[in-house]
Amino acid sequence: MTDDASTNAAAAAEPAILRYAAFAARPEGGNPAGVVLDATGLTEQRMLAVAAEVGYSETAFLTAGATEGAYRVRYFSPLAEVPFCGHATVASAVALAERTGPGRYVFTTAAGDVPVEVERGADGLLRATLTSVEPKVEDVPAADVEQALALLGWSAADLDPALPPRIAYAGARHLVLAAGTRSRLARLDYDFDGLADFMRARDLVTLQLVWREAAEVFHVRDPFPVGGVVEDPATGAAAAAFGAYLRELGAVAAPVVLTLHQGEDLGRPGVLSVELRAEDARVRVSGTAVAIG
Repeated sequence: MTDDASTNAAAAAEPAILRYAAFAARPEGGNPAGVVLDATGLTEQRMLAVAAEVGYSETAFLTAGATEGAYRVRYFSPLAEVPFCGHATVASAVALAERTGPGRYVFTTAAGDVPVEVERGADGLLRATLTSVEPKVEDVPAADVEQALALLGWSAADLDPALPPRIAYAGARHLVLAAGTRSRLARLDYDFDGLADFMRARDLVTLQLVWREAAEVFHVRDPFPVGGVVEDPATGAAAAAFGAYLRELGAVAAPVVLTLHQGEDLGRPGVLSVELRAEDARVRVSGTAVAIG
């Protein structure tokens, strides 16, 4: 093997891994994501191994497309590939913008094409806004709700009757359960293996646990045992699905921008903005991201 070939093989075997905190203004907040800006030549097995080594809830792997700003993106948790990940999308777009300047990207994901725009705010931070694929909301069988509550250690009396359980999708499937109180949301001690099995059987990526503080302000938490993570600190895909859920229920009226607080109970506070437009069923999720280390 020539020296150049050896160098290229080594680069493919050891990709450059960036680390960003998404939906946060400082590295200690939000949700950390791994980002590989050039995943050319990496096999699925290698990407999964890299994600496991990184140890974050997701790592994004990008391969440049044929046109400027176009990328094929795959997302891996430490245990499995997921169809779409919002916080790793935000992290990846900010990482690209730091190198090429703010602008527009199109990420081709397993769930579909996701446009992402990056702008620099007045605070100097880069903010990425993703536009989800077409969302949908489904009813949940009563027996499934009962089983999910039992695995969480919740009771039906813990739920907010104004926000009934549903499965919401905007690139990945999430079971939405609304707590009636902030204290109920703050206590999270669940059957990890049991909930993982329950979710795999129903193709759920996370549970979106929410509490409504005000008309347009929510606190959220996302158990993620199917990814090998007890809890995801800031979940953009679930935020997009939740926006679709609220619109479907008539719980908010578009146009509206919602504020979701997540990660506070983990000591990694983050803020996600969710925009619903009257003329577009898709959901926009935005947030800042900063490099870790």
